[in-house]
Amino acid sequence: MGAPMARRLLAAGHQVVVWNRDMSKAQALVSDGAVVADTAASAVKDCDLVFTMLSDGKAVEAVLFDGGVARALAKGAVVIDSSSISPPVARDHSARLQVLGIAHLDAPVSGGVVGAEAGTLAIMAGGEADVVDGLLDVFAALGRVTHVGPSGAGQICKLANQQIVAITIGAVAEAMMLVEAGGASREKFREAIRGGFAESRILDLHGARMVTRNFVPGGPSKFQLKDLDAVKAMADLFSLDLPLTEQVRCAFSDFVAGGGGDTDHSGLLLHLEAMNAAKGGEGKE
Repeated sequence: MGAPMARRLLAAGHQVVVWNRDMSKAQALVSDGAVVADTAASAVKDCDLVFTMLSDGKAVEAVLFDGGVARALAKGAVVIDSSSISPPVARDHSARLQVLGIAHLDAPVSGGVVGAEAGTLAIMAGGEADVVDGLLDVFAALGRVTHVGPSGAGQICKLANQQIVAITIGAVAEAMMLVEAGGASREKFREAIRGGFAESRILDLHGARMVTRNFVPGGPSKFQLKDLDAVKAMADLFSLDLPLTEQVRCAFSDFVAGGGGDTDHSGLLLHLEAMNAAKGGEGKE
């Protein structure tokens, strides 16, 4: 998602320096006007605003602190972490950057690659409200930003978003199996309920994937599981019982353990089909 976000910023007239652990991904942005840096630290030199979009908290830690980014930034700079990481890690990063005179927003996004390309991302920003307000023109190139609370609040809202996404994917997948077992067309079922109370972005995009059986990611299932594991950690911390979330987390855990980690998260359908086929129920090769 980082590449289309960078392209949106470039198209809006911002000067953008890029760095990626896979340099071929950074080089792909040169034709759009980006400048490629050799290291993460050199990428942020003289920059007022830094976006990070990385796989997990360990990767963010490695780039910001082990990779020298924090030390290379000037006082007054702002780091916007759009990665999906645990709220305590986000708060830790914010506190450590604040000591250096650097502002920090945890601002994970939802909308996938399609939303990143279209500039329609839902951006959940945690941190100081005045920092968010001062960057509204920058966020406008990417989507709709909402200040959801203090440091870490962006990440907790993203985890809640991922709960809804995962449970809804599971619900749509199970419904697809039920209607086919009963003799109806999955494609026509999806068409029939569009616009009703079951309408959702998941039914729109991932329901279509389930009909066409196109499970090229997208959002890899291993990242969906990573987020659900983080939800479980926070639920344990808050002494919350979240039975629906736990059930779908276990399903994703089994799917990833069985080799589905790099399959789009809508591919949870494959796991449910295989589970039912093993029991002698409906399955589909």
